Amino acid sequence: MALPREYTNQACSMVRALEIVGERWTLLIIRDAVFGVRRFSDFVEHLGIPRAVLTERLEFLIGEGVLARVAGPGKRSEYELTAKGEALWPVVRALSAWGDEYYAPRGRRRVFVHAGCEGEVTQTGSCLRCGAEVPLAETVMTPGPGLTPPGDPVSTVLADPRPLLRPVR
Repeated sequence: MALPREYTNQACSMVRALEIVGERWTLLIIRDAVFGVRRFSDFVEHLGIPRAVLTERLEFLIGEGVLARVAGPGKRSEYELTAKGEALWPVVRALSAWGDEYYAPRGRRRVFVHAGCEGEVTQTGSCLRCGAEVPLAETVMTPGPGLTPPGDPVSTVLADPRPLLRPVR
């Protein structure tokens, strides 16, 4: 039996946020979109998500204004984060850091770096080198010591240093 999406009898902003991003796969879709995954087939391949579930989650996130469907090369549509979706970056960054701290015995899988000065970006989004608050568009993802060898073509692309939001091609 599927759990309801709404939290009845709860009235707070966190509840509303969980109604949008709290379902299984949703934050991973958003994470991958931040990493530059834009094609339906790339989400399926990288996440191992069932196609029907991905279709439902993408449509829901589009309806909520978190993602937008855009024209891609050829006749295929792609998905990109809206400003509302990009605003979830601090949540994704913080959850990744938490997971790295408590569940990554070989170390962080990815290290985020400030493109401007190449300083490491902290869990709170500031640069350790220059102290600036680093926006998503100025963040570069680099491999960390815990990154395992890539198993699929999308993971292979994401294993190399790359600016966040740059489309995976």
